[in-house]
Amino acid sequence: MEIESAKCECCGLKEDCTQDYISEVKSKFDGKWLCGLCSEAVRDEAIRGKKIFAMEEAMKAHMLFCRKIKSNPAVCVADGMRQILRRRSTDLSSSNKHSTRSNTTSQVKGDY
Repeated sequence: MEIESAKCECCGLKEDCTQDYISEVKSKFDGKWLCGLCSEAVRDEAIRGKKIFAMEEAMKAHMLFCRKIKSNPAVCVADGMRQILRRRSTDLSSSNKHSTRSNTTSQVKGDY
């Protein structure tokens, strides 16, 4: 297996990957190679979009976001993680609202 350097077309992060992995990622993102963090951000955004062209639109939106803050890559990675965590917590809290839970608590009486 030959290892190649691939550069994320969103944030510019470089990773050493196999050609097979690079091809697999490009096939999912319209011929563009995205790092793991950016690909997760794009997938999350596409899921939230729920449109026919959601993946393409999500990728364009994320690329624009990355261009805006590309002057400081550490900020880009940290902000990307913050966005992912915020979206996940929003998704989890909204799914908890829809589930029914019993609000009863048990109390044990006794001398301690």
